[in-house]
Amino acid sequence: METLGRVRLSKHFYMRDFLHSEIGSFYGIPNIPDDPDLAIENGKQLCEALLDPLQETFGRIAIRSGYRSSKLNKFGNENKLNCARNDANYGHHIWDRVDEKGPGAGTSLVIPWFADRYAHGRDWRDLAWWIHDHLPFSDLCFFPKLCGMNLSWRARPRRTISSYIAPKGLLLPSGAEPAEPLDRRAARYRDFPQFRGIAYPD
Repeated sequence: METLGRVRLSKHFYMRDFLHSEIGSFYGIPNIPDDPDLAIENGKQLCEALLDPLQETFGRIAIRSGYRSSKLNKFGNENKLNCARNDANYGHHIWDRVDEKGPGAGTSLVIPWFADRYAHGRDWRDLAWWIHDHLPFSDLCFFPKLCGMNLSWRARPRRTISSYIAPKGLLLPSGAEPAEPLDRRAARYRDFPQFRGIAYPD
């Protein structure tokens, strides 16, 4: 586990960033991949395509729940600990299993920069459309606490957006075009930081 945790997935993230599990810690269930190589491969895609650009735009992002082993996720689901069924989590929290939708990886996260604005009434759809217009995500779902989100990468992206924040439901079905035209979407996030605009030391 020490070696696995030190694997660098991208410029800003290591595997260790995604291995902590509150369920695993509390119930003593090790969060160990069945297929570490596949978990690393898909985790790299998630971090390079989605998480690095988010961090380079908004500053630090907070990972709430990352990788889950099949064993850990099954325990969480069977004990009603806010874990979906294993087959529903392949390609999302379970990075080392592939289903008919192909390889993928996902995480639950919060963007503190946006959470501060959301706390003062900012519309979650402003961030949803920004992500839609800038990142090659597969599935995006928002939650009321801190405007947290589930965000996933897939080799064959579905491009769906949904939310448990009002207006609840499906904002963008897979394969659909946004109801709002690009100019209206862009007006929502005109005040957002420059895309990947944070300067880091060489």
